[in-house]
Amino acid sequence: MPFVEKLIINGGRRLTGDVQVAGGKNTSLPILSAALLCDEPVCVDNIPDIEDVHTLLELLRGLGALAQVSGHSVMIDPTRLHTTQPSSDLCKKMRGSYYLLGALLGKAGQGSIPYPGGCDLGARPIDQHLKGFRALGVEIDDRFGWVDAKAASLNGSEIFFDLVTVGGTINVMLAAARAKGSTVIYNAAKEPHVVDTANFLNSMGARVRGAGTDVIRIRGVDRLHASTYTVIPDQIETGTLMIAAAATQGDVAIHGCIPAHMESLTAKLLEIGVRVDEADDVIRIRSAGGHRAVNIKTLAYPGFPTDLQSPMSALLTTAVGTSIITETIFDKRFRHLHEMVRMGARARISDWTSVIEGMPHLTGAPVTASDLRAGAALVIAGLMAGGNTEISNPQHIDRGYEKLETRLRSLGADIQRVAADS
Repeated sequence: MPFVEKLIINGGRRLTGDVQVAGGKNTSLPILSAALLCDEPVCVDNIPDIEDVHTLLELLRGLGALAQVSGHSVMIDPTRLHTTQPSSDLCKKMRGSYYLLGALLGKAGQGSIPYPGGCDLGARPIDQHLKGFRALGVEIDDRFGWVDAKAASLNGSEIFFDLVTVGGTINVMLAAARAKGSTVIYNAAKEPHVVDTANFLNSMGARVRGAGTDVIRIRGVDRLHASTYTVIPDQIETGTLMIAAAATQGDVAIHGCIPAHMESLTAKLLEIGVRVDEADDVIRIRSAGGHRAVNIKTLAYPGFPTDLQSPMSALLTTAVGTSIITETIFDKRFRHLHEMVRMGARARISDWTSVIEGMPHLTGAPVTASDLRAGAALVIAGLMAGGNTEISNPQHIDRGYEKLETRLRSLGADIQRVAADS
């Protein structure tokens, strides 16, 4: 009989105290993949201890790279690659496995990967990635759930993305770092992890300019050298902790974050009636309740992040008035609301929009996490609710949050992970 875990939350407790943010999930995955491009070992610090990182390290080892972990530091020696086809089973566990294709093209001129897995959030095509690779001279056979890519020579080119794509921007940037000549990416994504990946590439001797703007220029180099690099803190974990503090009418100081990355969330929390104070790498959240309803529309950075839409909707279930959330990125981002309805939330969903009528309080109930950020949203709802909330499938949460329940307990939450036969 399979063994399963659940999170049990006895809600209604105010979060208070100090907490440290882990390294960024969305920056660690492309940076660890980019280490394959190097001609010498590299060391990357501040890597979070999460399942997606564990999976990626196994993928790298399967390709022949040496990957040694010491605390939150990882040493990657990419000099012993013996294959350009990563494990299909492991690739299907995570969305970020597609970064291996850009890295393998830059390193070896070829790669073969299955379509990536990860959270089921609706249509998430990689057509823009493939468009960019083709512009660099890559021949692609895309069929039967696999992408086989090969280039006799990678050559710089001008690439115009039809839409803003974070994964596509990073993936093409990885391949172009070792291409011949210059590459220009137009309509590039501006997210902090795009900038962090570019900075890592440059630390190894790459020549990437303009990351953080909508035009990125890359001059390919023949060789990349050893580097020691520290990834930025996790923007989404920072936001999740900010929302959790506000939702429990708490007083929490979040350390090791980058306040400038949180401006879109901070603006909405201030609009709701939450007090937000910033100093260097610390954000302090204080709330006395009485939150006001707000409208939210997810957008590419620097707009409101789609990854914080689910956690934010938990907070809005008890805000005074009617909140309207418009999702523009993923069409299955609202499934957590069906679970919150079990807890007394009033929410209506119509295509890409949800309408949330604020209620005085939520009540604990058995719920199921359908994906990573939905799981985080249900944790916040459980912290807010009266009584016990039982969250099934917490393994989704483990993919992107390092020991979340342990850190919430340090702030006063009553949350436990339990194992039970199913």
